[in-house]
Amino acid sequence: MKNRCIVIGILLSCCLLTETFGQSRKYISQFTQFQSYYNPGLTGYEGSAVRGFVRNQWSGVEGAPKTKFLSLELDFGELGGLEDPALMGKNAMSLNMLQDTYGAFQETELIVAYASRVRISDRHNLRLGAGFNYLAVRLDGNALTTEQSQDLAIGQYLGSYGNMQLLDFNLGLALTHENYYLSYGMHNVNGGRLTKGDQFMDGNPVSMMVQAGYRYSFGESITGIGNFFYRKQEGFADNTELNLKALMLDTFWIGAGHRFNYANSLHVGYLGGIIRLGYVYEYPTNSSRQFLGNTHEFMVMVKLFGQSTNNKIW
Repeated sequence: MKNRCIVIGILLSCCLLTETFGQSRKYISQFTQFQSYYNPGLTGYEGSAVRGFVRNQWSGVEGAPKTKFLSLELDFGELGGLEDPALMGKNAMSLNMLQDTYGAFQETELIVAYASRVRISDRHNLRLGAGFNYLAVRLDGNALTTEQSQDLAIGQYLGSYGNMQLLDFNLGLALTHENYYLSYGMHNVNGGRLTKGDQFMDGNPVSMMVQAGYRYSFGESITGIGNFFYRKQEGFADNTELNLKALMLDTFWIGAGHRFNYANSLHVGYLGGIIRLGYVYEYPTNSSRQFLGNTHEFMVMVKLFGQSTNNKIW
């Protein structure tokens, strides 16, 4: 059984690395919890909060991808004591840290983002955001597979370690309303051309993302929420996914999601005052050859400044 897991892990690592020469794509079923990460323009959209997230992919397989995320968002409108900071506030900032481990590679990413919003109607804001992106990639040459060791760029680190740092920036634009949003964001606008250290990656390709969401209350007991995510990045197939949730009694939610050609997911969560807890079980579709095992996602969010009146989710 152990040998089988090792073989599967090697095959999966190869699937990840042959497309992008050492770069991974972070698939996240709870993408709505990464609004500030994907699009700096959405920084502070859900107010000031601390978020934590763990994704364990292909459980039990050696070298399987693992993702950890931690973020802090501050809405200056809340800090200033505005009556309706979500609508009347003008500025917000965030600090996002993501660590991703997959096979021989470990990525640590830091994003500092700032967003400014302009009120364009009684209930709409236009948000503009920008962020600085620092990415540190560590290559463990002792964990290379046979195929990877034959690659000219990374094979030279067999039995040793490599470290590479990249500096870039992100941009974002969003139209927001209390019950819906539409946004467009770009990561690595400079293509990862500013680098330091070892050179085992050819920059970091630009990625473009579209996010949208809508929610509607069916009376006082049930609120329906739908979210959409699309990402385009050189070296990968386009990533399209959506999820639907039902929030009941403003206390707990259930839902389902689909990542086209890759995976389905089941969602459940609890909303209690300032605390939000979520869990996702993700499993591959029959047509997917890349994802051969199940994945678990855990999420926690704590709203700051004692906010407990706005029990809504995305």
